[in-house]
Amino acid sequence: MRVAVIRQEHFNAAHRLHNPDWSDEKNSAVFGKCNNPHFHGHNYNLKVGLTGEVDPSTGYVYDMKKLSDLIKEFILDRFDHKNLNLDTHEFKNLNPTAENIAVVVWNILREKIDPQYDLKITLYETERNIVEYPAD
Repeated sequence: MRVAVIRQEHFNAAHRLHNPDWSDEKNSAVFGKCNNPHFHGHNYNLKVGLTGEVDPSTGYVYDMKKLSDLIKEFILDRFDHKNLNLDTHEFKNLNPTAENIAVVVWNILREKIDPQYDLKITLYETERNIVEYPAD
């Protein structure tokens, strides 16, 4: 009996989408307002989903308190109220697009969560801009 459990969290962060190998004109053309040299911010909503077998002794797929603590320690404390470009080593040389943020979050949590669980990250940059990793 495989069941998915999902923990939802949120964090606020600033970023600038920019490719240093491109001219200012090309960056502006590709990234538009998101290339603002003074940065801009989002209220990100993050869903962390785990799929696995229900443990017959607990009735849990995964202890949601433990999952909440992992997200807080390794994601929220690292990214909340930060400038992703300037304040985090993960995005010093990686464009902090929603796609890249989702992959980074997945990689961080994958190291902390037993591989017996399938892990899915859903990141809402806005109500209308949503990314999932891995994609189905």
